[in-house]
Amino acid sequence: MPVPNIIAIDGPAASGKSTLGKRLADALGYLFFDTGVMYRAVTWAALQRGIPIEDEAEVTRLAETAQIDVRPPSRDDGRACDVLVDGVDCTWETRRPEVDANVSPVSAYPGVRRALAAQQRRIGLRGRVVMVGRDIGTVVLPEADLKIYLDASPEERARRRYREILGRGGQANYEEILAGVRRRDEIDSTRAVAPLRPAEDAIILDSDCLNADEVFARVEALCR
Repeated sequence: MPVPNIIAIDGPAASGKSTLGKRLADALGYLFFDTGVMYRAVTWAALQRGIPIEDEAEVTRLAETAQIDVRPPSRDDGRACDVLVDGVDCTWETRRPEVDANVSPVSAYPGVRRALAAQQRRIGLRGRVVMVGRDIGTVVLPEADLKIYLDASPEERARRRYREILGRGGQANYEEILAGVRRRDEIDSTRAVAPLRPAEDAIILDSDCLNADEVFARVEALCR
């Protein structure tokens, strides 16, 4: 059986999708495409062009007209991929604090989600890609060769994020993080456009009792 050409990894926030996806893409020599970078790209472009983030119609128009591309990394500077908006490399610009502060409302606009789903599909259909998100197997690439739904309980996901913050030398409150995880789950699973749910033919992997190495081993075995 050939290695899957298009791999979709979905799941709730902080379930470990990006960690798994990047490692799997590196092992296969594929493009790692975390679809969250596209919402960051639109947010960055809106800020650059003076479009108010609260202007849903204008931000949606921007998402519909801007040419956003995601490619394998062209530079060895720590990036997982190149992110371009109308040919301009904005990979690191999309990680600026002002983008962090404004990306949530942008990613919630239904028109933005529809526009970016089409752009994500265009990139995904090139093949040799591991695409990570919340609606890849259900909406963006329902024909993906392998669909993984990586799940974990809210408590475990909050613990992981809590330990991650402490490990970076930061300060964190577990109960606040847990409340945030549950709040994000509610938003993701009840939104009108592309709610979070496993595809009917997805392989559901519960990582509550698995570490990152064990999760990777199981998915790599499915690929090979």
